[in-house]
Amino acid sequence: MRTSSENMAVKLPGSSPGLQFTDIHCHCLPGLDDGPGTMDKAIALCEMLVADGVTTAIATPHQLGRFDGCNHSGEVRQAVGDLCKELKNRSIPLKVLPGADIRIDERIPSLLNKDEILTLADGRRYILIELPHQTFIDIQPLLPQLASMGISAIISHPERNPALVKQPQATHRWLENSAYLQITAASVLGEFGPVTERAAWHFLSSGQVSLVATDAHDTLGRQPRMSLAFKRISQKLGRGVAHLVCVENPRRVVKGQDILTIPNSGLLAQVVRR
Repeated sequence: MRTSSENMAVKLPGSSPGLQFTDIHCHCLPGLDDGPGTMDKAIALCEMLVADGVTTAIATPHQLGRFDGCNHSGEVRQAVGDLCKELKNRSIPLKVLPGADIRIDERIPSLLNKDEILTLADGRRYILIELPHQTFIDIQPLLPQLASMGISAIISHPERNPALVKQPQATHRWLENSAYLQITAASVLGEFGPVTERAAWHFLSSGQVSLVATDAHDTLGRQPRMSLAFKRISQKLGRGVAHLVCVENPRRVVKGQDILTIPNSGLLAQVVRR
């Protein structure tokens, strides 16, 4: 269950000019997965992240699933170090931290103990979990195992998962057991189509979403969209909500702090329906 600090009524902060975003889900490492294939392309993506207002990004190459046996923790840490060195040499003001986008797998607890897969920011507080698109998998049995290790699950892009879009109520039990939802910035802008856009706003307006991230892969079809998503969420749900899901909670993930939940979700839903 969520801690009392997470359940308490949170006064949503107003954001200040010159927003600095933290991106907890970004495929920016060269040559590891379906992100940039070369260092130059990785640098171009990082420059685009900076232009979008991102100052800290967690590199989250895919682990398990079709990348099972690839991108071990040591390789990811080394790739992050190499990218950070190149960013420093080119005076690009972006801090990159190690992490992973991990396909759901019953071996996750044991692989974490063996240091074969990574938590976000390598902090052993939050883990980013991706569900398969083809079928529904209930992650409920995994959550207590992670909790016993002091780790909470963040479910990536539920709005882009056809199985969850058809049964969005399936996430309720997960959220009651210290899981969180992260949607993609481009989804609220309609860039994955109208069905995904509607699902993103449903999850947001019902107060289920705690985090927004870019899930950027390149500088063409999968670009970062944090600043535009922040603007759109501000327009529909208020600047305080946008600040919480786009700025405050992502920053809390990096620091290993409690994620805050959105209060008054019923009122948010009414706003979106207008």
